[in-house]
Amino acid sequence: MKKQLFDEVSYASSKLVTKKYSTSFSLATRMLASSIRGAIYNIYGFVRFADEIVDSFHDYDKESLLISFEKEYFSAKKAGISLNPIINSFIHTVLKYDISDEMVKAFLKSMKADLYKTTYETEAEYKEYIYGSADVVGLMCLKVFVNGNQEKYDSLKDAAQRLGSAFQKVNFLRDLKDDFEDLNRSYFPNVNFKNFDKQSKLAIIKDIESDFEYAFQNGVLKLPVEAKFGVYIAFRYYKRLLKKLKAVHYTKIMETRVRISNPMKINLLARSYVKYKLNMI
Repeated sequence: MKKQLFDEVSYASSKLVTKKYSTSFSLATRMLASSIRGAIYNIYGFVRFADEIVDSFHDYDKESLLISFEKEYFSAKKAGISLNPIINSFIHTVLKYDISDEMVKAFLKSMKADLYKTTYETEAEYKEYIYGSADVVGLMCLKVFVNGNQEKYDSLKDAAQRLGSAFQKVNFLRDLKDDFEDLNRSYFPNVNFKNFDKQSKLAIIKDIESDFEYAFQNGVLKLPVEAKFGVYIAFRYYKRLLKKLKAVHYTKIMETRVRISNPMKINLLARSYVKYKLNMI
């Protein structure tokens, strides 16, 4: 009973991390069925903490912190428990839904890259980073959504990766100023951000739109009912974010950090719910 109480505290911690760090992801997660909601909070808590180490803890030894975080995860997975509530909740989801070590290692590899790598000059490097930082997170969530149905997982795998890629690329475009000026990072290959032009922006937008279209037609529409509306909300939010970024003049993209206001998020939720209930998605 006492261990169950500790696990409940761990799950609550991951939920709190999600609510505090991302109102949009928290809102989308709340639209999932209650049977899978906790597992998605657990995944988000783990990936958010790793991301915070490399992006925010500038006054500390980031590399040591990330290595310790990784060692604690694999040690805890073997033991079946961690005194770090975020890791403890995550390993429960990993074990229940058979999330592979390959996925976790790929994610942590991309996080480690943020410690030292500042530019991505080739398409291969860029895709490898996005696979680890975003695609595998989508695959982890998909493991939860299909709940052990390997045939369903295989049929939705490519779409889940493309949706993860789209979300990450939108983040890259939105965060250009912070990444380039504050963190000295440049993710998009073959783009000169000191002389960013219209064609470069259009090419990035077109690539993201292609990912969104594929993910929607081949993934979002075919998800299990427990996950469909929650994922659709996240999809709509990021599509709206991309629309706002598309409207920003290319000369201003480095000066602006586009956001979706809370009233707009509620409006998107309400309109999406009506479409969902009328079987329009």
